[in-house]
Amino acid sequence: MAHLNDLIDIFLKPGEYFVGDANYQIRTMLGSCVSITLWHPASRIGAMSHFLLPTRHLFDAGVRPLDARYGDEALQLMLAELAQAGIKPQQCQSKIFGGGNMFPKQTRKGMMHIGRRNGEAARTLLQAQGIPIISESLFGIGHRQIIFDVSTGDVWSHQVKPTQLPNQP
Repeated sequence: MAHLNDLIDIFLKPGEYFVGDANYQIRTMLGSCVSITLWHPASRIGAMSHFLLPTRHLFDAGVRPLDARYGDEALQLMLAELAQAGIKPQQCQSKIFGGGNMFPKQTRKGMMHIGRRNGEAARTLLQAQGIPIISESLFGIGHRQIIFDVSTGDVWSHQVKPTQLPNQP
């Protein structure tokens, strides 16, 4: 079994995803964005996304390549790569992270902030594919640091609440 120090470290920026085997650890930093992790226990192959919006706007839905900036398309991209390894969606375990409210004082009452929309979309997308969600760390205030060890399927999430600087209201 690989130790964390032996793993190849991948850092996802917004709009990226990665699929790899037990030799990888995938990391990212999330605010209102959401990461979906998929893990296939038998083969120890996993995937992770870092998406910014649930889907493209209808006016932007022309024929274009799939784009991992959007949750629905990121999931399609990950599932396509897993299918190449012979993995069916329902054989995976999923975990969801992120969707933080980065500007709680600017959120209008009764309106759902983008982080909540992203998190709700991730749940809906996974349920539609029949992929069990075994864990989630969603919403709240501030950003999260995420580390996914593909060799074990473990995901560490650390939420960091924003600090108020002196002399700010």
